[in-house]
Amino acid sequence: MSALFATDLDRTMIYSRNGFGGAEDVAKECVEYYQGEPLSYMTVTAIDRLRALARIAPVIPTTTRTIEQFQRITLPGAPWRFAITSNGGNILVDGIPDLAWRAGIDAQVTATGATLAVVGAELRARIDDSWVTKYREADELFCYLVVHPDRVPAGFLAEWDTWCRANGWSASQQGRKIYTMPDAVCKSFAVAEVRARLLDAGELSGEARLYTAGDGALDGAMLEAADAAIRPRHGELEELAFTAPNLTVTAGAGILAAEEILDWFHAAVPVAEPA
Repeated sequence: MSALFATDLDRTMIYSRNGFGGAEDVAKECVEYYQGEPLSYMTVTAIDRLRALARIAPVIPTTTRTIEQFQRITLPGAPWRFAITSNGGNILVDGIPDLAWRAGIDAQVTATGATLAVVGAELRARIDDSWVTKYREADELFCYLVVHPDRVPAGFLAEWDTWCRANGWSASQQGRKIYTMPDAVCKSFAVAEVRARLLDAGELSGEARLYTAGDGALDGAMLEAADAAIRPRHGELEELAFTAPNLTVTAGAGILAAEEILDWFHAAVPVAEPA
């Protein structure tokens, strides 16, 4: 193979009703249920295109979701040889967590910054229930808040991020969630590891190009590290006016952006796989 694709999921490939972006009447299927209720959707066209891409090239689902949250999704194209969860903290190989990779991540977090316990205590001391609905720790790796976006105190995110960066972590907001992430936990590191394994196994050619997609600040490094990348015209990176020399931005926003992204991925395959 001479192309490798890594894509974020939420608001890049899959969308809640709040993310449809005016495309409510487009044919869709639910790809995730939570507590018996439909939660995430893809258009029928995007489902077909993702399945088709997975048949002809290696695709790596790459998400900040925990393993459990990822496993709730019926993502077209499965089963996945590799999947990345927990923002790169876990690599799943044929659905099984790679314990050696995780042990290495845990060691790097310990060596390069504050512990989750210290960070969590500091964060909890800065918040209250007037604007925070939940504090959560994910896979014993990082933490996040679920907030009322319009009630977040002015300057909170910048001040919290400043404290985090002095302690080997960073903070970012994606919609109703404010993530606090150790520097050692990054999607781009995990994608590079999977790429190296495919190269070592002879399943990817040395000239293979990496194509990535994502919408949030936690996707930024993964987009920058790719040979070519694409982001939707919505989300945190849109709000930040994020750009890079290798970056394409979709024309549209909302759930239909997934179709554009998959069209863009497919257009790369003939270049990578000449007849």
